[in-house]
Amino acid sequence: MSGPVLVIELAEAVPHSVIQRLREFLVRSSAGFEEKRVGKYDLHIRADSLGITDTAGVDGRRPILVSLMGPGIGDEATFEAEHADEADQESLLGFTPTHAVDVISFCNRPVDHAVTALLTAAIMDVIGGVASAELREDQVPIVAGLPGIVATTSDAWPAVYGSAEFLRAWSAHPGFRLLK
Repeated sequence: MSGPVLVIELAEAVPHSVIQRLREFLVRSSAGFEEKRVGKYDLHIRADSLGITDTAGVDGRRPILVSLMGPGIGDEATFEAEHADEADQESLLGFTPTHAVDVISFCNRPVDHAVTALLTAAIMDVIGGVASAELREDQVPIVAGLPGIVATTSDAWPAVYGSAEFLRAWSAHPGFRLLK
């Protein structure tokens, strides 16, 4: 079963020294770590490493894929496909993304939504960027007043772009849930 996904949009390539810091953080936070290529990692993130203490009785090790993509790093075709139908991100974000990081959970329990959001925020603390999250219509007014929002869209698939601060605030909200 697949779970929630968040995307970190980046204005430029991530320097190798920053990728190394990201790798070190992920190794420290994981019960299991496999590097598929530089910037692409299969993990078993420990929920407690992100400050999550309530796992609702499930194992606190959650399977996650973190994949940095774009020209010169890998998964260029995936990056292009994911951005082909995007709105004008330059007007929304102030930049056109050249690279991105997908943070993908392989499970769909409430703890997986929290892990995905808080791991994404922690990754942003290391590499920067702006998180992109699709919203359900009923979530639009919930996120509207949260700190760290960069932009929102209101088309057929509403979305929010925000900072690490935004992800932390939203994940603390009662009933928080990401879309798949």
